[in-house]
Amino acid sequence: MFVLLLGKNLIMTVKKINILIAVALISLLGVVAMQVYWVQNAILLKEEQFNRSVGIAMKTVLNRILELNTDNTLRQIAMNQPCLDEKTDVTDVIPQKLLDSLIRMEFKCLKVTKGFEYAIYNKVNNRFALGNYAVYKDEIISSEYQQSVEALFKPGSYYFSIYFPQKKSGVLMQLIGWMLLSALFLLAVVMSFWLTIRTVYLQKKWSEMKTDFINNMTHEFKTPISTIAVASEMLLNEEIQQDSQRTRKYAAVILSENNRLKNQVEQVLQSAILEKGSLKIRFKETDMHRLIHQTIDNFQFRMHDTRGLILSELKASEFVIPADRHHIANVLANLIDNAIKYSSGPPRIKISTTTLKNSIVIDIDDAGIGISKEDQKHIFKNLYRVHTGDLHDVKGFGIGLFYVQKIIEMHGGQVELDSEPGKGSTFRLILPLKSKQEVENEHENDGIH
Repeated sequence: MFVLLLGKNLIMTVKKINILIAVALISLLGVVAMQVYWVQNAILLKEEQFNRSVGIAMKTVLNRILELNTDNTLRQIAMNQPCLDEKTDVTDVIPQKLLDSLIRMEFKCLKVTKGFEYAIYNKVNNRFALGNYAVYKDEIISSEYQQSVEALFKPGSYYFSIYFPQKKSGVLMQLIGWMLLSALFLLAVVMSFWLTIRTVYLQKKWSEMKTDFINNMTHEFKTPISTIAVASEMLLNEEIQQDSQRTRKYAAVILSENNRLKNQVEQVLQSAILEKGSLKIRFKETDMHRLIHQTIDNFQFRMHDTRGLILSELKASEFVIPADRHHIANVLANLIDNAIKYSSGPPRIKISTTTLKNSIVIDIDDAGIGISKEDQKHIFKNLYRVHTGDLHDVKGFGIGLFYVQKIIEMHGGQVELDSEPGKGSTFRLILPLKSKQEVENEHENDGIH
């Protein structure tokens, strides 16, 4: 009943999480859209401001020229007589240096000192009279910044035009500070959103793993408890009490199932102790070859039932290491147990040892179903189980490989995995032949000598 309620609560929690993620994502997209809209509007506003400022500056330049030009005779010539040498007549009215000086003075107020070309040209025949127009002639003629100079020349014939090749980049540079600040805040929002979603997702996965663990723990505990209950009821039967052989049989069943239950509880407790980092390792000289043989012997009865086979090829030249015999035996038992569980047919397991530099290498090969690359990333995490379909098709709590890795690391070693779906797995244990303390003592003695 508890498991069903937990599962129902998990489904409700998952739905709430999905709704929360959807709302947060929509909100984030809204913030991004508003930021983009704000930046676009800021650019347009800045461009309009720039356009107005350029128009005012151009009119100011022409007004200054008009004020400085007091020769009415030259003005009449320019207004009423056809120009034989167009450029000469215009320069008589508007000196090149004066025009250039006035333009640069006005544009200096706009903080635009370079990056533009200008000209006074005849709009009838597109002939240029004067100006700075080395590259962008066509662009000057079609520029949006044009002012008629009809006060100085025949109305409609001459125009003062300016072109800014880098107008867009110039406007953006003026907004670069605000844009960078906006991008920084937006990045902070996106990162916060990503971290929040990642945390929620991890919590969701952890919740699912805990539910899976509780389901499997309930299933694992239920079997020995039920067996003990049945055996106890049988012992209460007066007829069986009078049969000493049957009494011993049911008592043995109770003892066996009690030990099984005890081992399962110990696994769960060891997992909690390992997570806290409070597990004590008691190092003693341990014959690894002897320990491997003893572990294999413990599985022979089970292998007989499954028609499986365990082979050993122990070739390590040095195999006595400082280790906690109890925990290393559990590590070997866990790996062999997994090899049996995850075999699609009769288990075929091979255990081999070699010596590599200052370490003993123990390989445990199986011809089981293998492990996918994705599962290999998480397989040593606490409570993680490789799913093979039905929840209870493979028994276990998902703490075996977590325990294996932690124990080997506490011995100063490492665990390696080579596996491919459908082709089996190889777990490699690399354990140092000497403890860290022994190595440090040897270095100290070498220093003394």
